Amino acid sequence: DGVKWDPDKLVQCPYDKNHQIRACRFPYHLLKCRKNHPKLAKELKTCPYNARHLVHKHELAHHTETCENRVCVYTEEAGSTNGNWHVPVSTWVNPIATEDWDKEADEFAAPFVWGVNTLLDRIQETRPTNNLGPSFRAPNTLPWPN
Repeated sequence: DGVKWDPDKLVQCPYDKNHQIRACRFPYHLLKCRKNHPKLAKELKTCPYNARHLVHKHELAHHTETCENRVCVYTEEAGSTNGNWHVPVSTWVNPIATEDWDKEADEFAAPFVWGVNTLLDRIQETRPTNNLGPSFRAPNTLPWPN
C-alpha cells in the first residue's frame, strides 16, 4: 500500500452525513458525535481492521471481507502446512542465571504505613507545617483504627 496517509483529507462522519472531518481529527470527532447520536451508535459496529470504519451491524460481515485494511494471514508457507498453525518456541536464555529477586529484597526497609512519611520525619527542615488559620486545628489522630 504505497499510498501515504493524508492528515488533511476530509472524511465523512458515519453519524451525520453533513459532517466532513479532517482525517487527523476523525477519531476525536467519532467519540464526540457518538454521544450525540446514541440510537445510531447502537446500530453501528467497529471494523476489526480499522477503528475508523463504522458500519451497520448487518453490513459488518461483508465489510470485514472487503476492508482495505484487512491483513491476509495466509501466506504460501502457512498454506503448505494444511492450515496448521506453528507457534515459534522461544530459545531465549537468561544470561544472568544467578539472579534471585527474593534474595535481593530489602529486608531492612521500614514498613509502609499510610499517612506516615518516615523519611520526612527524619529531616526536620522538610517536616510539613500546619498552615491552617487560628480558627482551625489539625487532627491529632488518623480517621481509622490502628
